[in-house]
Amino acid sequence: MPIDAKHEDLQSLRIDRSAKGGEPPAWARRYILVGIALVALLSVGALAYRFLAPDTPEVQVTRAAAQSDDVGGIVLAATGYIVAHHKINVNTKVTGRVAWIGVEKGDKVKEGQVLVRLEDDEFRAQYEQSKGAADNARAYLQELQNGSRPEEVQQAQHNLDEARATMVNDKLTLDRTKELAAQGVVSKQNLDDATGKFESDQQRVNSLEKAFQLAKIGPRAEEIARAQGALTQAEGQQAYAKSQLDATVIRAPVNGTILERTAEKGELITSGFASNAEGGPQGSVVALADLNDIQVELDIAQDDFSKLGPNQKGIVSVDAYPDRKYDGVIAQISPEANRQKATVQVKVQIQNPDEYLRPEMNATVKFLANDNLTKDKKSTEPAGVFVPTTAVRDHDGRKVVFIAFNGKAMMRDIQVTSQRSGGLMVKGLVGGENVITAAPPNLKDGDKIKIKGQ
Repeated sequence: MPIDAKHEDLQSLRIDRSAKGGEPPAWARRYILVGIALVALLSVGALAYRFLAPDTPEVQVTRAAAQSDDVGGIVLAATGYIVAHHKINVNTKVTGRVAWIGVEKGDKVKEGQVLVRLEDDEFRAQYEQSKGAADNARAYLQELQNGSRPEEVQQAQHNLDEARATMVNDKLTLDRTKELAAQGVVSKQNLDDATGKFESDQQRVNSLEKAFQLAKIGPRAEEIARAQGALTQAEGQQAYAKSQLDATVIRAPVNGTILERTAEKGELITSGFASNAEGGPQGSVVALADLNDIQVELDIAQDDFSKLGPNQKGIVSVDAYPDRKYDGVIAQISPEANRQKATVQVKVQIQNPDEYLRPEMNATVKFLANDNLTKDKKSTEPAGVFVPTTAVRDHDGRKVVFIAFNGKAMMRDIQVTSQRSGGLMVKGLVGGENVITAAPPNLKDGDKIKIKGQ
């Protein structure tokens, strides 16, 4: 094919863009602009609703649980804590460092069992010193009470006899000297010496006679009494030192279980000035209690106090083991009310405790109607619904709860019938409702809500 013919064919295939027939019609352009305007308007409306519309509050819910009592004749149910009837903090009468401690928390101990030993070197030395002083005073008193020994009396007699013999001899010498002095044979000085020696002999004889008499009589009663007093004082000091030494061994005062261990080997224990500082002296070593003697401590609202009386019986249960039941009886009612809480403290003695019960456990006591209560005071606790305490609100003097239903908060009036551990038994619900436990304080009936986590 010739080249010119090919060129003509290609020219026939080129699109002529200068022609006006390739543009869309006017009505189509109008529809496109309207669509773009609608999209923009909807976007602006969505943004305005998002920023201007109120937020749907998030709430937390829990399911209300219907409960019924398996014991008839219940007049009141109250919740409290298990406490030991008598808790004993074992401390020391002396200040010293722990040399040995032989118990751990939870150990069972018997009365008189050694729990702790303190370092006792200083106390033992003081005891030995006081014991020696008492022995010395005792020996001196016994010496006085026994009086002079026969050998001492004989010795006193011998000394007296010897002095008398010397005096007789010196008397003869004095007489001869007087005669010789009168004759002028000896000087006057010789006579004076003989006279002085004789008089000295007389004094010595008198002294030895007194000593001989005292040896035979023995010590005076006053001296014996003074020695007796000194012995009593020394024995008292010995007994005190012995008690201080014995106090370095700390024993269990009663049968029980170790609840706390507050000291370790090497720590300083004191009876005078305990300290909370780390490394400071401690005031006690262990705390123990008899877990066969435990009670439930309750705070009874004054409005319900009239339903209870001394020795009233009840059924005790604990949250940890709800299927276990224990017999209880009111053992103590406080003589004073608590003004701030508007309650009266009541303690219920658990009569059949076992190893499942421990101090500080939550416990619920369902009090039974007393036979001596009048019939108009007797009432049984009907079945109710358990709700958490946080779900109950005050509204215009009424108790209400909010229920989450179909995305809205629905207000329901209730009546509180009793307290339970962590919540309340109420009337006005059937059980199974999703009650709101956490929500804004301004929540109103019919408000839209969103359940947290959904």
